[in-house]
Parts: sequence; structure tokens; C-alpha cells
Amino acid sequence: MSDAVIAPWLQLTLEALDHAPEQLEDALLQAGALAVTLEDGGDQPVLEPAPGETPLWAHTRITGLFDAQTDIEVVKRQLRRFLHTPDLPECRLTALEERDWVRVWLDHFHPMRFGRRLWICPSCQPPPEPEAVNIRLDPGLAFGTGAHPSTALCLEWLDGADLTDQTVLDYGCGSGILAIAAAKLGARRVWAVDIDPQALIASDDNAAENEVEDRLELLDPAELPAALMVDVLIANILAGVLAQLAPELAQRVKPGGRLVLSGILDAHADAVQAAFSRYFRFGPRRQREDWVLLACVRREG
Repeated sequence: MSDAVIAPWLQLTLEALDHAPEQLEDALLQAGALAVTLEDGGDQPVLEPAPGETPLWAHTRITGLFDAQTDIEVVKRQLRRFLHTPDLPECRLTALEERDWVRVWLDHFHPMRFGRRLWICPSCQPPPEPEAVNIRLDPGLAFGTGAHPSTALCLEWLDGADLTDQTVLDYGCGSGILAIAAAKLGARRVWAVDIDPQALIASDDNAAENEVEDRLELLDPAELPAALMVDVLIANILAGVLAQLAPELAQRVKPGGRLVLSGILDAHADAVQAAFSRYFRFGPRRQREDWVLLACVRREG
């Protein structure tokens, strides 16, 4: 890997007043943030939590890190769309001193295993298990390295699925991590779509790095062939968007095919499942921290 370019960065800070901090975090990542941090916005100490709890402050401040060339007005439009609101929370934009933030990030990014055989590895480090299914991935301008619980749930599901000779659609591909994993785990053909052109560029680069570009087709959702139906559709996007897309996603899955939905906070899982229940039979839920994965099978007929 060549040395990262050292450049100034932008920080967009939002106050979590009318939205859950997790929603704002996910929206910033999907809008292209390289990293997101959460901090106390009201000088409120968090005392010893109960076992299993991940406490947040009553007033949480969320900051997204963006490349200096990013059009923040475009980011704000994406955030409003992701959050389904005409008005953003109070926000502040600041420039960050020049520093090799990608290198700083890589210093804390180590190979991660998902399931029995799937690894996500930065290109600067050797794979711990060379004979395993290894995906080379470095931080970039698109969401998805496997560190977020919703992505981790999807990767674990893919690792446990038999994808041999299957067709797969990754709806909202981000970095392309799920589409690449599907291809490396045996899928015959994979389509990956995203409304963000930067995500498609990142996915294309990552597919080439992992030598699966011959089985992966990258598109804007509007460019999908009208008659396309797949064996497996995986969508790791916001809960509200998933519910709105239920009829469209359902028509893309073959009868008896599988649908995997993630990016869903536990509090929203029932509503998402209800939106899809007329089309699919649901299995047990999987959960990591506050995030839920719903897996289901398309009803026949």
C-alpha cells in the first residue's frame, strides 16, 4: 500500500437532541464519514454501568470526519434523507489540522474474523490465516470495514450461508465489503448498488484489490434490470429506508430465496419485520449490541 496522502480534514458535529445517537452515527457513516466519534455534550459523567449495558449521555455530541474536498452541503442533504427530516439537528463544521488520519486509523485497525473462515484484513498486515477467506480492505470514503456491529452481523451471516453458485444483490453496498465477501464465499454473480457515486468507486477499487471484479456488477439502484431476481439479497441500511423499500426489495428475491436485513436498531426491528412479513417468513433474530439482523425466506407464490 502506498503512503496515505496527508491532507486537511473537516469535522461535522451534530447534537443528538431529537434523534438517537446511534441513528446519527449510522447516518454520518452512510453519508461518507471516514470515522465517527461520540462524546458527552453536557458535562454528564457516566458512572459504572450495569453488566451488558453500553451507556450514552443524556446529551450526546456526534462528530463525523470527512475529507477536506467533501461537499458538506451534499452530506447534509444525504443526512436529511437518511434521517427522514427536513431539518438537521444543530450542527457545526470545523477544519482539522493536517495529519495522516488514514495512517492513524490503520494503527488501530487489525485483522478481524467473522464466523469460521472469513477475515477482513488491512493491506499492510499479513492475513493471520492465509488459507482462510481473506478480504483486503483499507479505510476509505465509503462506509464498511466490518467494525460496525450491523456490518459484522452481515459478515457472520454470509460466512455461515451456502452461497455456492448463488446470485446475490447487495443493496446499499458502501465499501462493497458484503458484495466482495459473497463473491469470495462462492457466489456466481453479485450485483451491488448504492445511491452514492463515491461508494461505487470505492467498491470497484476494493473488488479489484480482491480479484472478484469479474463477478461483481456495480450500479445505481435505478440501473438494475427490471426483471432481475436473485437467490440472496442483503441490505445493510437504515431501518426507515428498509421499511420504505419493502415492496421493491421483495420483488428482487426469487420465491424461496433469502433476504437479510441489517442496520436496524433493536427498537425498530418489529416495525421493519412488519413491513416485510407479507412477503417473507422470518427466522430467529441475531443481535450484536443494540443492532439487529433479520433473516427471512421469500414466500412461494
